[in-house]
Amino acid sequence: MAFPVGFGWGATTAAYQVEGGWDADGKGPSVWDTFSHQGGERVFKNQTGDVACGSYTLWEEDLKCIKQLGLTHYRFSLSWSRLLPDGATGFINQKGIDYYNKIIDNLLANRVTPIVALYHFDLPQALEDRGGWLAEATIESFDEYARFCFSTFGDRVKQWITINEPKMFVLMAYEVGTFPPGVPHPGTSGYQAVHNLIKAHVRAWRSYDSLFRKEQKGMVSLALFAGWVEPADPNSVSDQEAAERALAFHLDFFAKPIFVDGDYPEVVKSQVASMSQKQGYPSLRRPQFTEEEKRMIKGTDDFFAVQYYSSRLVKHQENHKGELGILQDAEIETFPDPSWISLDWVYVVPWGIRELLKYIKDTCNNPVIYITENGFPQGDPAPLDDTQRWVYFRQTFQELFKENMLPLGGNSHSDKKGKYLGFCFFHSSL
Repeated sequence: MAFPVGFGWGATTAAYQVEGGWDADGKGPSVWDTFSHQGGERVFKNQTGDVACGSYTLWEEDLKCIKQLGLTHYRFSLSWSRLLPDGATGFINQKGIDYYNKIIDNLLANRVTPIVALYHFDLPQALEDRGGWLAEATIESFDEYARFCFSTFGDRVKQWITINEPKMFVLMAYEVGTFPPGVPHPGTSGYQAVHNLIKAHVRAWRSYDSLFRKEQKGMVSLALFAGWVEPADPNSVSDQEAAERALAFHLDFFAKPIFVDGDYPEVVKSQVASMSQKQGYPSLRRPQFTEEEKRMIKGTDDFFAVQYYSSRLVKHQENHKGELGILQDAEIETFPDPSWISLDWVYVVPWGIRELLKYIKDTCNNPVIYITENGFPQGDPAPLDDTQRWVYFRQTFQELFKENMLPLGGNSHSDKKGKYLGFCFFHSSL
């Protein structure tokens, strides 16, 4: 298997998962610091990210690993509260700037391209205390933070992710409560958070486009988590419709407004409206975009960053009891094929990524697509002869080669559309 010229190998980390130094050198607390310190098994074995991988003090060791692996790209996230301890530019932490300048400069000196995520679930606690992602004021705070980062690091960083996996964040934080703030309100808070996250991305993208793009010549998008789904019974109309709803609620919820027409999928709107009526709500449980907002949202992308791990089968599951929840509104049940090999939650379905990329190509105006996360969980303990993981990767790439999806060289804003992949990143967080 020969990889084309321009193909890139990379790894991905997230600030809270690897940095440690939770209160070092002027860093303010994030929601994850607060959440993990509360105890009560809110986090597995009451673990915290206080030390994590110690990357804040051991970055040079991480750099050695990056060089040893021969990576061409490294995607990492910035800790908002390390740079702006209270979430605003009124108090800027120079030690935080120095730390990220060191990472960026070291990467470039070793011919490794940095890709930087502004937000990977670790909102400054000061902003959460004022309402967090349920408050519209956080949209303005995020835009201020994004402009600060573009101004501070954008002379060297040319590829930006505004928000990492907003769907997963919303489900875990506001539907289930296993992510901070940890106070779930299924079927209501999640929709408001989705609304504000989309508008925050849009504000940041528009700021980059109007204030920084001409000089910095970079690219900005957001990273969307998505698995592929197939009807449990391919001959069942209800299962086929369930698969369409699953994609609409899991992927198109964010992709359609940004990449297509500025508004939520019609099936999402109709499902929530129908369920709200059945549940006796006097109005929709889901906020709506104004016509002006739709015009501002549409086209706020420079590439499509997708994060794929696995696939599921799906069938219709009517919400007879009128339970509240985003997934309950979708009226679906997802499950793996019993023949699929798995480790933890990842089932090995290599053809799923090919189907997903084709779907994105066909429904999102044929964007340039970057796989910004993909991979297979390590065993416990991780085996030295890691056969399962390299088989997963090999089969995944075999599927991508079937339709000439690999890749793309180049990474400029003017890249021609109609190609599938820019670079592949293999998830390496905790």
